[in-house]
Formats: sequence, structure tokens, C-alpha cells
Amino acid sequence: MSDDDKKPRSHGMKSRDLTRSHGRLAVRPTLKPRELMSETPDIAGAWRAKVITLFPEAFPGVLGQSLTGRALQEGKWALEPIDLRQFGTGKHKDVDDTPAGGGAGMVLRADVVGAAFDAARPGTPMDQNRWPVIYLSPRGKPFTQAMAQQFSQAEGMTLLCGRFEGVDERVLEEYDVLEVSLGDFVLTGGEIAAQALIDATVRLLPNVLGNADSTVDESHSNGLLEHPQYTRPAEWKGRTIPETLTSGHHGNVDKWRKEQSEQITKQRRPDMWERYTAKEDDA
Repeated sequence: MSDDDKKPRSHGMKSRDLTRSHGRLAVRPTLKPRELMSETPDIAGAWRAKVITLFPEAFPGVLGQSLTGRALQEGKWALEPIDLRQFGTGKHKDVDDTPAGGGAGMVLRADVVGAAFDAARPGTPMDQNRWPVIYLSPRGKPFTQAMAQQFSQAEGMTLLCGRFEGVDERVLEEYDVLEVSLGDFVLTGGEIAAQALIDATVRLLPNVLGNADSTVDESHSNGLLEHPQYTRPAEWKGRTIPETLTSGHHGNVDKWRKEQSEQITKQRRPDMWERYTAKEDDA
């Protein structure tokens, strides 16, 4: 079931228009080119993502659609793309150079990325728990639902979208950057990964999904993969909905769903199953 399906129907009632709360609007300098400015409200205190990228026009992308897009328009979170190219050096605004020691490809320069981090820093806490600084990297710590929960409790985050062969290690050390990976594969750049990370985080913010219970039983939230889902019609191509789900007995439904989650997790993700059973044994 998608998050769109989880959104409760309004039954004709209009939601509160947060864009009218002019007393909460914040005025701050922006590093976005004017042509990228959107008609989204900038509400003080809203969770904010600052994204350093060579392709600011790629944002908001899919984040501007569906529930995350609606929440962006309502000021429940804010997005600030920062064009890395403006910090480039020389006549051509170069942002990269050849790797020290030789080798293929190019490396993003420490002075260029550092200038971008400095420009993104005003108004953000130095505490990484309150405002993490993240580099999307295939060598990073695997992104998990628990990390999304943690990030949603922060005030916002700054994300660096990598390109080429990577980033000069010195700038990652200087700014205590957390490297995060979406999995064991390589993309041409960090923009897609950044949008996925932001989506996973923003949907956990208050009132974005509309129904807080939607995030409780889904995959990874309780250490298990989600149970199978069914809806009308009751029969389709000879396949029927399990009788337990139509019995009206909530206790049996809960039991069936847990059993299915355990079975699916054991079959598909033995690593998750091992962690889950170890936790259960310790309880």
C-alpha cells in the first residue's frame, strides 16, 4: 500500500492553510538561482533539507509530488538546493581535479565543497544529532528505517550529492560528514539517493502522512518485513482474500499478520531475522 492510499479522505473538509500563517514565515538569504524559486512557504521552525548539488534543477523532482509535495507546499518541511558550481574555481568554475597519486576519473575539490558547506551552515546547529551533514556515498553506512526515524527527529540536514570518483577526504574529515549509502550499488551521482533519503525521512514528520499509525506496521519499523496486503475485489482470477482477514476477529488478524511478517522475513532477509530473533531472546 502506498502512502497516498494511507492518506485519510477529507470528506469535503478543507485542511488548514499553513501558507496563511504569515507570522511564522522566515526571511533568509537563499543560494538558489531565482529561476529555481518555487511558491512554497518558508515557515520558521519547519524541518529543512539543504542539498548541495551540481544539478539543483533536479529538485524537488519526485519530492514535489504526492504527499511529500503537498507537505512541501503547506510548509511542513522546506527544501533548499544549493548549486555547487557557484563555488567553483577559475574562469570555468571548476569543481573537480585529477586524483592525487593518479587514476581514472575526477575528484570534487575540498576547497570547493568546503565553501559550499560554509554557505549552508548559517542558521544550522553544530550538533550533528540536531542537524546531520551527510554525503551520499556507496561506501557509506547503510541507510535504514531507524536512521530515517533519527533524521526526522532532527531540525533538518545538509546533504552533499557526490559526482565523479568521489570527494576529497579532507573535507569530509573537516566537517565531520556522515557518509550514507542506499545499498551495494553505484549511481552516477547522489541526487537520486538524496531524494530517496529525504522522502523516507519527510514521510515520518508530523502530519505528513495524516495517519500516524501508517508507519507503525510497515516493513522495517518493528524489525520485520511487512505482511501481505489485500483489498477488493474479494476474488480475483480465482484467488481469494485469506478468510482470517475477512473474519472480523481483530485478534486473529493481528496474529496472522505477525506470523506472515515473520515467515516473509525469515525467507527473504535472514540477516534481519537473525537480528529480530536475537532481540526477542534478550527480551
